[in-house]
Amino acid sequence: MTCEEAAAALFEVYSDEHAVPGITTDTLYALLGTAVSELGPVGLVETTDVFSGLDSVEFPEVGACRWYAYRLALSFWYEGARSRPMAAGEAAAALALSGYALTSGAGRLDPGALARQVREGAARVPTAALLQLGRAVSADLARIPDPGGSGTWLYRRLLPDWLRIRHCLGLIRGNVSVPLPLVVRTDDSTYRIGTTPPPGPGNRWARPLRAQW
Repeated sequence: MTCEEAAAALFEVYSDEHAVPGITTDTLYALLGTAVSELGPVGLVETTDVFSGLDSVEFPEVGACRWYAYRLALSFWYEGARSRPMAAGEAAAALALSGYALTSGAGRLDPGALARQVREGAARVPTAALLQLGRAVSADLARIPDPGGSGTWLYRRLLPDWLRIRHCLGLIRGNVSVPLPLVVRTDDSTYRIGTTPPPGPGNRWARPLRAQW
């Protein structure tokens, strides 16, 4: 199944209740299964033909379903593991941990350079610690709730320069799309940084504020 077919199928069962930031990948997968069962092979082809002619900007629900389909494709990128796009807070933390924000060229919006520095910074701490830092960054700078507050102590110790981390988050969330890697969770609940996937809809990489498992 292509991403466009998956998006078309999701569009058939999409409703306002699904337009929530915290919708899980398992919920999306269940919705996709329901839609495909209801449509059948012929119905899926016909629905995709119509759906492909719809504009994502003119119809926000269409754009949402295309991003959902992309997210599902990334989730099953690895056998024996689940994966998701690196969240913006995680990427900002990695960028701040690297040497990029300390250089004279820190303000230059070069997506390739930013991506390389994100990987460099991510390699400086265990991936599980980077995820905690990412939650703390998003809670502090984007007001994304982190009820457990598990990364607060690390955040204060490793990223004490508030202006620097804010600058890094601004670079990640800016107009230039940065090719961010996947975060991989294996079946034994260990984490690692994965490959950089192809861009999603609109030739842009995902950079969600919330971790989307």
